[in-house]
Amino acid sequence: MIYKFKLISDESSTFSREIEIDADNTFMELHNIISESVNYEKNEMTAFFLCDENWEKELEITLVEMDTSSEYDSHTMEDTVISDFITEKNQNVLYIFDMFSERGFIVRLKDIKPGHLEKAVCTAKKGEAPQQIVMGDFEDTSKKNVSAENFEEDFYGDEGFNEDEFDEEGFSDMSFDENEF
Repeated sequence: MIYKFKLISDESSTFSREIEIDADNTFMELHNIISESVNYEKNEMTAFFLCDENWEKELEITLVEMDTSSEYDSHTMEDTVISDFITEKNQNVLYIFDMFSERGFIVRLKDIKPGHLEKAVCTAKKGEAPQQIVMGDFEDTSKKNVSAENFEEDFYGDEGFNEDEFDEEGFSDMSFDENEF
């Protein structure tokens, strides 16, 4: 069987891809053709999530073996055949390409055709794909002005401290000899 998938992005209303792949191929082959169709690096951490009708994640298929204590059933892309888990049109699937920011594509099985396909192919491209990894809007802390007022904060418990109440005998059993280490 030949599966025809459509990918869309919630980041761009003009983006879509259509992929045709043999149903007996693995999720690794699906990952590779998706990556090629959007010019993404194939070795970045990615995952497919099979979801229920409310988009709750039920099954995770990862690029590499992950810790087995995951909250989802977990499989690797290389060892998982597409038709073992995707069997119906319009099944809810997420392809997460930016694991740190949880960004990805919505993947839907649009058509199932009889036949066999030697190599997966992108049959339609529309729009530009979102950037693969977004690092966020981090400030350059090296140029920040540091003033003394930043260090004059009141810390919990320090307002009632009186040096005259300090008991030096409480530390008499401790050695602070510099030559000890």
